[in-house]
Amino acid sequence: MKKAVWYATALAITAFVVAIAVLSSRVEVQSQRDEARPADVILVLGAAEYRGKPSPVLKARLDHALELYQRKLAPRIMTTGGAGGEHVFTEGTVGRDYLTAHGVPPEAIIVESEGESTVQSTTIAIEIMQRMGLRSAIVVSDGYHIFRVKRMLQMRGMVAYGSPRKERSAGALHDRWNYVKQAIGYLLWRAGVPV
Repeated sequence: MKKAVWYATALAITAFVVAIAVLSSRVEVQSQRDEARPADVILVLGAAEYRGKPSPVLKARLDHALELYQRKLAPRIMTTGGAGGEHVFTEGTVGRDYLTAHGVPPEAIIVESEGESTVQSTTIAIEIMQRMGLRSAIVVSDGYHIFRVKRMLQMRGMVAYGSPRKERSAGALHDRWNYVKQAIGYLLWRAGVPV
């Protein structure tokens, strides 16, 4: 009986490791693919903001969304993200302010400012899109983040295209770790854990 339990445990661990490896590879492939094409909205995933100013990561995402908007790939941009550690500003409103300061009309910007995680922000964004009759989105984020967000949108019937922000690699080991973290995050999300 102990052998059977040990084998079952070893098999489960092996299956989990293989699943992580396969998913990590899919995350990596998606992270290097720019699928930008006409859609209903450009969905910008939030990142840190500092006292009302976007962090370098958030700024790069917003700049990429602005470029896609100027190419007329979508008539609207949705910024996402809640307050994080600071309760005066939200990532979503900081994103809106940055985009309006760079010429995007306020009526072309939709703000999701409640989400405290990728799952929450994406879930709320989907609800907003459904209420507005929007069915397709260009997802703008860091490359390693896009696989999981696209799957969340697709599971709710949305059409999603990935378009990673421009970034320099922090190194192969760092990139690989990000792919593994996103693969684990995806598996946890599929299991019902909101990360």
